[in-house]
Amino acid sequence: MTTELKPISNPAPADRRTEVRGGVAAGGPAPQDALGSTSPTSLSSTASSHPSPHPQRHRSGLWDPALVKPALVQSFAKLAPAVQLRNPVMFVVYAGSILTTGLWMASFAKPELAGTEGPGFMLAIALWLWFTVLFANFAEALAEGRSKAQAASLRGLKAKTWAKKLEQPRHGSSWHPVNSEELRKGHVVLVEAGDLVPLDGEVIEGVASVDESAITGESAPVIRESGGDFSAVTGGTRVLSDWVVVRIAVNPGEAFLDRMIAMVEGAKRQKTPNEIALTILLVALTLVFLVVTVTLLPYSLFSVDAAGAGTVVSITALVSLLVCLIPTTIGGLLSAIGVAGMSRLMQANVIATSGRAVEAAGDVDVLMLDKTGTITLGNRQASAFLPAPGLGEQALADAAQMASLADETPEGRSIVVLAKQRFNLRERELVSLQAHFVPFTAQTRMSGVNFGPVDAPDRQLRKGAVDAIRRFVESHGGQMPAQVTAAAEEVARRGSTPLVVADLSEGRARVLGVVELKDIVKGGIKERFAQLRRMGIKTVMITGDNRLTAAAIAAEAGVDDFLAEATPEAKLQLIRDYQSEGRLVAMTGDGTNDAPALAQADVAVAMASGTQAAKEAGNMVDLDSNPTKLLEIVETGKQLLMTRGSLTTFSIANDVAKYFAIIPAMFLGVYPQLGALNVMGLHSPSSAILSAVIFNALIIVALIPLALKGVAYRPIGAAALLRRNLWIYGLGGLIVPFIGIKAIDLLLTATHLV
Repeated sequence: MTTELKPISNPAPADRRTEVRGGVAAGGPAPQDALGSTSPTSLSSTASSHPSPHPQRHRSGLWDPALVKPALVQSFAKLAPAVQLRNPVMFVVYAGSILTTGLWMASFAKPELAGTEGPGFMLAIALWLWFTVLFANFAEALAEGRSKAQAASLRGLKAKTWAKKLEQPRHGSSWHPVNSEELRKGHVVLVEAGDLVPLDGEVIEGVASVDESAITGESAPVIRESGGDFSAVTGGTRVLSDWVVVRIAVNPGEAFLDRMIAMVEGAKRQKTPNEIALTILLVALTLVFLVVTVTLLPYSLFSVDAAGAGTVVSITALVSLLVCLIPTTIGGLLSAIGVAGMSRLMQANVIATSGRAVEAAGDVDVLMLDKTGTITLGNRQASAFLPAPGLGEQALADAAQMASLADETPEGRSIVVLAKQRFNLRERELVSLQAHFVPFTAQTRMSGVNFGPVDAPDRQLRKGAVDAIRRFVESHGGQMPAQVTAAAEEVARRGSTPLVVADLSEGRARVLGVVELKDIVKGGIKERFAQLRRMGIKTVMITGDNRLTAAAIAAEAGVDDFLAEATPEAKLQLIRDYQSEGRLVAMTGDGTNDAPALAQADVAVAMASGTQAAKEAGNMVDLDSNPTKLLEIVETGKQLLMTRGSLTTFSIANDVAKYFAIIPAMFLGVYPQLGALNVMGLHSPSSAILSAVIFNALIIVALIPLALKGVAYRPIGAAALLRRNLWIYGLGGLIVPFIGIKAIDLLLTATHLV
């Protein structure tokens, strides 16, 4: 006995009505490649005037108070020793802060510890060392806060819903309501129009249009049906029309949204191999400077004794020198750079499972791209009318245009335009003909127009997939001409999509012919591939088309190579072949047949609209399900590497100015000749040391926006990029500290703080 379900939360609006207009859908079939696989069909919804119940993904400014305030709190929370130990460079600054603070406090009991500088100088140094640590903590906390805010917005998509759990795994079986948290992997539920999908699963029966805007941010619904590569549904999405029977594929807490939330938690990000190598280099530099600084104390004692003049270098001055010489700038920003890389991908609606995937994208030198939707527009355009025997091309064009006048999809509009261009066919007065347009549905896979009374039309025009039109014609006593079938097959062999047009009038059903929908190479894509080639990246187009079609499109798009009539085994072998040559390979995929290749690729971007197997095999998920996103991912990865390299160059170059500031100040009393190195004309030894320490702290704050936003990406070669970094960040790292330290010295002197 069937039970009426009364949802507890997130009920569908009572008056929600959704008019589904065709995508390729309204025009007829979903695009098919030469292997017969069907691409996902996008529909556009014009129905509901209700606001979307789903929260928008987090988009905030860099200094959004909602991010800054928690980051300030976290800056102090991260002062725990266990947290500081994770960053060896900043731990040295942390230890120096504690030491100078302790010396300042001890100087009240033993004034000789303050030396010639005095306790005020010691306090100022201690405070600015603490500020250095806090600023580094703030940069990391701000980067993590952006990721956590994105995770919080994703949590807002999760809803406790009620599901219709079927007694038997088939439509028509009785069902009873259960809370989504009580569902388990393998349970079967019925999801009807207006219902939310309770958990991730696979459609095992039925076909429906589904609103996935909560996950993808895309307002156009998509078709989900049993069998094939587009049977996966995601928990939290809403069925708009028809019904589907879904077998739950996960347990509560293991759903796609839960995994996404875990992925975007930047605080749990593991260090990448390059980041580990850079950390080792920074630690080595820190140890070198630590040894050098420690040896300066006995050297100072010896120099004072030998010269019989001057004063011994203070511990406070030595700590200041050490902190200024070690790479604190990049050490303080390194973690923030890595977290921000993942955050920038999330801003582009791409979720990376780890920082390793983001960084690997920056090192990729082979891109494997699907043809449809990536290299070509995806929405194929009408290019030819192929009439059935005994019918003229203009008659076919006239019928196809009338069936497409209400079709607002690119395919439908292209049919109308082509008929106008070829035969000057313009819009007709359809009101007098009592025209009633028939929208595409997931069940019929056809659209068209009826003329005459609604309940008994005089004439019916339909356009759609070959098999859909065949069923329509045969159900009314007609037959599909062999010549039309042959023409449709020839169109498919060319890599185009056949759209068949039929006419039912006077009780007679007949096929009028085929409209060829052809792939159109995207404008500007050839130039982008040329940029990638200059960067040393090889592009490979993957398609199910025959070699002749694939070669023509590859030449037009400007890719370096192509794989035609692609099979899962062929994709996997091609990736392995490139990897055996020492190359890093990136690819996109959405189907179960893509899963082996995705698992093998170094950067594997799965489409959110794809199957569960594809999403589990990839190390990134594109929520927009846009295959061209792979190009943006590579650019983001390279931007991450460029940012890290640029700031490392700047940080190391900074040391030069600090030599000229601190070394003369420390030993001027013993070796007056060192005054010649005071090229900045700093006011006094105390002013020189304090100015260098203050600049060392403030430069971290100044570079936080650059660390989080990244260095502007430029598609140039490695050698040109190195020269650019040396000129901008190397030379800048030499010049800026001289200006900054001198300005701070003047300010300290003018305010009589030293």
